[in-house]
Amino acid sequence: MLRHLMYKIKSTGPITVAEYMKEVLTNPAKGYYVYRDMLGEKGDFITSPEISQIFGELLGIWFVSEWMATGKPAAFQLVELGPGRGTLAGDILRVFSQLGSVLKNCDISIHLVEVSQKLSEIQALTLTDEKVPLEQSAGSPVYMKGVTKSGIPISWYRDLQDVPKAYSFYLAHEFFDVLPVHKFQKTPQGWREVFVDIDPQVSDKLRFVLAPCATPAEAFIQHDETRDHVEVSPDAGVIIQELSQRIALTGGAALIADYGHDGTKTDTFRGFCGHKLHDVLIAPGTADLTADVDFSYLRRMAQEKVASLGPIKQQTFLKNMGIDVRLKVLLDKSDEPSSRQQLLQGYDMLMNPKKMGERFNFFALLPHQRLRGRSHQRNDCQSKPSPSPVAGFSELAWQ
Repeated sequence: MLRHLMYKIKSTGPITVAEYMKEVLTNPAKGYYVYRDMLGEKGDFITSPEISQIFGELLGIWFVSEWMATGKPAAFQLVELGPGRGTLAGDILRVFSQLGSVLKNCDISIHLVEVSQKLSEIQALTLTDEKVPLEQSAGSPVYMKGVTKSGIPISWYRDLQDVPKAYSFYLAHEFFDVLPVHKFQKTPQGWREVFVDIDPQVSDKLRFVLAPCATPAEAFIQHDETRDHVEVSPDAGVIIQELSQRIALTGGAALIADYGHDGTKTDTFRGFCGHKLHDVLIAPGTADLTADVDFSYLRRMAQEKVASLGPIKQQTFLKNMGIDVRLKVLLDKSDEPSSRQQLLQGYDMLMNPKKMGERFNFFALLPHQRLRGRSHQRNDCQSKPSPSPVAGFSELAWQ
């Protein structure tokens, strides 16, 4: 990967941080995400679903609660962006099965957006019924199809745009933080973009440099920006616009969970290798690269086509969703000291402010009418029913 990047820079000059991230993470030949399973204790990072089943169960309840609040439509799609190993989708599907009596007349389908061949294979092992063979068609927008263990149709796509437009719940958990970012530094001459170049002193080393003049991506910076260093992801903006258009058109909701901030942080670009911080420019392709999600930018990119809620801390969201009650039920059910220990450790990891409790945030996109309340009567003089609160962002109340 280093040789490839050196060759690229020698041929065409320094590259943007966004291009560097894109090459390192998703280059078809050597990209970090393309050919390896980087999750779990042996990998470079662990995600919330890998830590505790409760996390996915509560998200499953969130989707069911939103489905009920919007009048229990006859069908919905669950669309997950970057599903990891499929652990989260598996936990959500288990909730759908357990709430079978509530969902019994609802036609559910699962749609996974995944660029990594390796991860899509792992997801299929986690989620599908091995008795039903998978249909594979590499050239098609739906490159794999099957049936989940609970009998629900499941399809894989490389691009969100290929997912059918219908009433859907979209889920992006630790997805936006790996989308490429452009980085900018404020200088006496105005904003200057940060590029990656070859170090003239050491021939096989990379370094950051500032562009000598303005670059096109500068258009993404707000005119009233007060920070002196900014990271912007145009890819994240494109995906948020696509989600917003879909939700405004066909209903549903998007739930985004990630570490990030509300337009306050500056330089958050970092690498992880073997669960340790790793210099982003050393041994590219061997470590995960990530940047905190700027939720204020996501909100701006929704362009008021939909309403947004959050970001709120993971600790608050999960508490509102009833994590304490769920933990108690699971502890009461478990006889094994080791599994009780695991449950308590998982809870601590998810909720402790010093661990994930305050570093992770939840953010949702919903149709405007979901928050306004809809009058079902033809006669507009009737008082409108007040909308039920959105679970997680306020306390969960089952109707």
